[in-house]
Amino acid sequence: MIPRETVDEIIETARVDEVVGEFVNLKKRGANLLGLCPFHNEKTPSFTVSPAKGIYKCFGCGKAGGAVNFLMDHEQYSYPEALKYLANKYNIEIEEDEQSPEEIQAANQKESLFIVNQFAKETFIKIMNEDEEGRAIGLSYFKERGFRTDIIEKFGLGYCKEDWSHFTDLALEKGYSLDYLQQAGLTIVKEAEEGKPKRHFDRFRARVMFPIHNISGRVIAFGGRTLKADKKTAKYVNSPESEIYNKSRVLYGLHLAKRKIVETENCYLVEGYTDVISLHQQGIENVVASSGTSLTVDQIKLIKRYSPKVTILYDGDEAGIKASFRGIDLILEEGLSVKVLAFPEGEDPDSFARNHSAEEVKSYLESEAVDFIAFKTRILVGETKNDPIKRAGMIREIVQSIALIPDPITRSVYVQESSNLLEIEEETLMLELNKIRRQKLTKNIQRREDEQRAEQSFEHLAVEKKLEKAEQKEYQEKDLIETLIKFGNQEFTYRPDEKEEGESHKVSEYLIDEIIHDQIEFKDPLYRKVFQLFVEAKEAGKELREQELISNEDKEISVMAIEALLEKYELSLNWEEKHKILTISQEEELPRKIHKGICSWRLSRVIDMIHEKQDELKENPDNYEDIIGVISLLEEAKKKLAAELGRIVLPK
Repeated sequence: MIPRETVDEIIETARVDEVVGEFVNLKKRGANLLGLCPFHNEKTPSFTVSPAKGIYKCFGCGKAGGAVNFLMDHEQYSYPEALKYLANKYNIEIEEDEQSPEEIQAANQKESLFIVNQFAKETFIKIMNEDEEGRAIGLSYFKERGFRTDIIEKFGLGYCKEDWSHFTDLALEKGYSLDYLQQAGLTIVKEAEEGKPKRHFDRFRARVMFPIHNISGRVIAFGGRTLKADKKTAKYVNSPESEIYNKSRVLYGLHLAKRKIVETENCYLVEGYTDVISLHQQGIENVVASSGTSLTVDQIKLIKRYSPKVTILYDGDEAGIKASFRGIDLILEEGLSVKVLAFPEGEDPDSFARNHSAEEVKSYLESEAVDFIAFKTRILVGETKNDPIKRAGMIREIVQSIALIPDPITRSVYVQESSNLLEIEEETLMLELNKIRRQKLTKNIQRREDEQRAEQSFEHLAVEKKLEKAEQKEYQEKDLIETLIKFGNQEFTYRPDEKEEGESHKVSEYLIDEIIHDQIEFKDPLYRKVFQLFVEAKEAGKELREQELISNEDKEISVMAIEALLEKYELSLNWEEKHKILTISQEEELPRKIHKGICSWRLSRVIDMIHEKQDELKENPDNYEDIIGVISLLEEAKKKLAAELGRIVLPK
């Protein structure tokens, strides 16, 4: 368990703009930062980060929070995991006991898989550097490829011994669970045959190892390459998918590339592990790999978080390039700008980077990358020659790609460019493009109508649920708790009579004293929890800071704090400057708001008590006089409170 003092230090130190900026490409907009939301698919940025408030908020999907919340939502971290990530980022030491094998097994499943994979990475590195077989085969292979020691260490490259179960046996000796080793894909278990025990062996035996990381740099899987010439043996073996690894949502090297991608506003996309590593060695760090899989929409969205531009690097194989056109179309459909570069025949990004100097590689990438339209035209023109039917098909294929681009201005620019390249009238291309887009729109409308019909039967349930939720809201309680969250640490002057000078109070202390004095408990369990946090802070003689509430382990408390604090600054001084409208700040309104909040809450409670006594009278008419006496007192209190609030209370 992390000590409370350390938690406070982590929350106090972490900057939401720095944390979010590792995962999202943010642009300065006034006092805030703006980017595409990482939690839902959007084309227009609605994701705002406020460094001053320590909060992020998406006005599209509603996601909001602080640095800790972002890591929990985006990276699926537990609360302690998010704190540890931030502690590591800001060099804050956490004094925790080392986990025993028993504690590792008791940890949640995802964390256990992360732990097992990290152990595997460290073991493969150790084998490659300290074991005779590892040095002779694994290390020598990487050295022969020209990888420097610092690059080998940077990517965590390693080696798994040829023994059938060397790694698995070692992991079991250290106390790691066979079940988790199997789930992580490190170990293959052969079920017991009749009369024989169950057997296990290493999935990656006799292979050099490439650890695969998530965006945060945690090991989620491995790729293993055999060094044998046996044609029956697969050249590469990858980890199977698991709870922490979905290959269609991962880009190799992104954890190392994301900062450079943001800086350069461009992402180089290659196919293999060694392509990424060789380019890194030559100083090209804004590069990721699809790891041999066909490019997926999820992978494209990962790139889009950091850059609006992609440059795809191909080897000289035209057949392979043609097969990848589908990937280019997916990128265009997501609204990214695409350039393409093909290396000379017989070269790929790995070999080219190894055979040329860093300056030559950089110069080649910058000068040879061409727009996808010019590239696609060049490839397809070679096939059509003088065949008019094939030429018409090629033109239609290019127009279909342009039709996928969401932005109309960009589409028009590409139509103009294609008109020049293909020597065909711009109007003809535009007519074909509009025809394709109309067909697609019709299909989308039909699909949406089908979905709406399927959902209609459930709509009334959603409406009922909303009404029920609205009825359950205790508005007075909510108002008081939000006042505590927004202004709890501020001072205000309470004047029972406007002619009097008044006394100065801290908002939280005043409200706590008044609420406890009235001996009234919050009905809503969430409000009760928040109120208790303020009470505990008061008793401990400290302030409950905004960031502590935003980053609270309890998701409900965190969300409520975020929503309340986002409202705090909604009235802008720009209204006074632009429209000459005088606005009263919430701070100026604070004394009246607090007094009104307490009175409203008391009035609500008094009305409830009157109803309770009226019900009691029906059940116990013998106690008529006593109950009527109490009701009369409550009615007097009700009139007094209503008068203070400026209300007219009509008899019922």
